[in-house]
Amino acid sequence: MKFSTQIKILVDRYWKPGLRNTYWDLTAACKEAKTMLFHPDASLSKHVRQDLLQYLLGRSRPVVGQTEERARAAADWLLRSQDATPDDGASLGYFPCDGIYKGWRPSYPETTGYIITTLLRFARQFEDTQAREAAIKMAKWEITVQMPTGAVQGGPVSASGKQTPAAFNTGMVLDGWCSAYEESADKDFLDAGRKAADFLVKDLDEAYYFKTNGEYVSAGEIKTYTCLCAWALYRFGILVGESQYSETAIRVIEAAIKQQESNGWFAHNCLTRSDAPLTHTHGYALQGILEVGLLAEREDFLEAARRGIDSILPKIAPNGYLPGRFYSDWEPASFSSCLTGSAQIAIVCFRLAEHSHNPLYKKCANQLVDFLKSLQSLDPQLPGIQGALGGAFPLLGEYMRSGYPNWATKYFLDALMLQMLSR
Repeated sequence: MKFSTQIKILVDRYWKPGLRNTYWDLTAACKEAKTMLFHPDASLSKHVRQDLLQYLLGRSRPVVGQTEERARAAADWLLRSQDATPDDGASLGYFPCDGIYKGWRPSYPETTGYIITTLLRFARQFEDTQAREAAIKMAKWEITVQMPTGAVQGGPVSASGKQTPAAFNTGMVLDGWCSAYEESADKDFLDAGRKAADFLVKDLDEAYYFKTNGEYVSAGEIKTYTCLCAWALYRFGILVGESQYSETAIRVIEAAIKQQESNGWFAHNCLTRSDAPLTHTHGYALQGILEVGLLAEREDFLEAARRGIDSILPKIAPNGYLPGRFYSDWEPASFSSCLTGSAQIAIVCFRLAEHSHNPLYKKCANQLVDFLKSLQSLDPQLPGIQGALGGAFPLLGEYMRSGYPNWATKYFLDALMLQMLSR
């Protein structure tokens, strides 16, 4: 990393937010670091220390093979995330520093939605009835928390009077309902899906950008990554045989591509920092563009996906490490890695390799996935994180600091299953 880039990251991270905000952020980070490094659970504190040492010394070694074992461990953790809640949703994740919930957080409607699709794919690939049953329960639970407008709330599950709608979350749950209907033919999933799809269509502005982004992201601008909703809309259109949903999905992707610069970078494409989006939201945008492109047979969409990926590939270290944020010139904008984003980029690479037969995409996908394997704990003495993937590397890094969000493991499992199929 260039010295000038390091200075820019430090200025953006600690100077621009202002002294007060920086003070409170650093105070919270130091408190969490102390808790994690000296946690009462000796096995956990040892794990965190080893993770940090790996990062500081650059000693992370990719794990080649063990794909099936690690996929099963990831799926088992996702099932435990459901068991950890009082309902049938998947817990937002496991956060050892969280004194309020003692590790496991409440159910998270948004990510439970697309976990349904992952678990059903796992159930078919591994002939696992437990995963199938868990996914169907998740899909039925999502119906009980759907808002009267058809929308899905932002944030962790809350009482109906406190729910606020979010278009992106609605699209992710629509994806789960599409998968649940394909698996079960239960008309309830189709009915809930129609309400969600109609909400999404009505929520678009004249330029085909979603308006309702929710209160958990920065306001005042479009969110390019919400184009991932188009994939669910297109799928729903196929299921019901009504072309208006698929046609709307195409318009959404066309709008998203307008935010892509010639070097593949997307503007307005982050939860909070559009000047330096996460690989996580870059992965969302690329997957939406690619999958709709494949379904609609739109070569211009596929080219946009390739353009977005081709600029990232040179940034992957030989061991598979990928910085978690990038500026518009593709210089790193973070010292840590966003592991969800790395898994998502691997997924897009596997899919591009399958479509284009370009061996470079498969090589880079394997690099990313093998690196992520090295960060997955299989230690049975740590049931809260056994099989899970952390938010960042190091675990004390920037994204979802000190925690294991369920979507990191969801996308990791997706990538592992694709790696198995690509052998």
